[in-house]
Amino acid sequence: MLALRQASAFRVLLLTAFLPPLQWAQDPAMVHYIYQRFRVLETYTSEYKSAVDSLALRVERAQREIDYLEYLREADACVESEEETLAEKLVQEAEEEKRIRTLLNASCDNMLMGIKSLKIVKKTMDTDGSWMKDAVSDSPKVYFLIGSRNNTVWEFANIRAFMEDSTKPGPRKLLLTHSWQGTGQVVYKGFLFFHSQGTRNEIIKYNLQKRTVEDRMLLSGGAGRALVYQHSPSTFIDLAVDEHGLWAIHSGPGIQSHLVLTKIEPDTLGMEHSWDTPCRSQDAEAAFLLCGVLYVVYSLGGQGPHRITCVYDTLGTVSEENLPNLFFPRRPRSHSMIHYNPRDKQLYAWNDGNQIIYKLQTKRKEPLE
Repeated sequence: MLALRQASAFRVLLLTAFLPPLQWAQDPAMVHYIYQRFRVLETYTSEYKSAVDSLALRVERAQREIDYLEYLREADACVESEEETLAEKLVQEAEEEKRIRTLLNASCDNMLMGIKSLKIVKKTMDTDGSWMKDAVSDSPKVYFLIGSRNNTVWEFANIRAFMEDSTKPGPRKLLLTHSWQGTGQVVYKGFLFFHSQGTRNEIIKYNLQKRTVEDRMLLSGGAGRALVYQHSPSTFIDLAVDEHGLWAIHSGPGIQSHLVLTKIEPDTLGMEHSWDTPCRSQDAEAAFLLCGVLYVVYSLGGQGPHRITCVYDTLGTVSEENLPNLFFPRRPRSHSMIHYNPRDKQLYAWNDGNQIIYKLQTKRKEPLE
């Protein structure tokens, strides 16, 4: 009620302001004219308010559309960014695969065709161990590692000194600062690479000249979790060397005892690439690489015959269908180790305490289509 009275008072004041002088107040025509002007003024005020409200609504609607378009633009940019990242990743993987293929195909195109003969170089009383020459050096030195857990390396001046204990000078005894585990050691460019005892997957690079640890790495991909070969109960990581450099053969996680092949950069101990192979560790006793091809040796119950029944080529050019039956000369027990030396193209092996050299027959691989 109070608001109504206040509104009426305001109207009276407003009308009074627009009233004509007193002498015209009684003129009916003038009163009618003033009334009509007030009606027009109220109409303009209502239309102005309606126009303002309509404009505000249109501005709000336009702002919502602008916000929506901005959202779409950001979403498209995000999708484009993810697509670009995925595309860049695929390109990088393709380039890396091409680089690996070029590297592996650059210096070697041979494949194994047969085991021609064997020579027993030395016989000891130890069933497990490994022996080798440097895989790339011209040095005639022979390295002799007895047992599957030890820290002593015997360095012989040459193969004759290794065969004949009476030959002078005698071997040099090297005591390592760390013990090795298994029989997967290799000598490459003056360094001994081995699986460190008491660790699951540590690889040590040992300088044979300085007698110091040069570097070490942790081999990933499930290495060291299971035996690499069923008939080599002490070897969890088997290192190997061929024409392309340093490799590791080991089991992988969740792939049902299938072997994994990992290429290692020997200078930095970086992992270059890994391949999951179809070769199983069951009934396996040893393996080696030749020109980027993995050859796995199997036997039943750890007894002969020893034969290669699984082959994996990192370049995909060699398969089991391309190979003849690859048998080793019959030996009474499984091999403790078989390593290929790319410098003299022979296999160095240990079987039932015998240190053996196998001579090989090879041929050129078929070219990639």
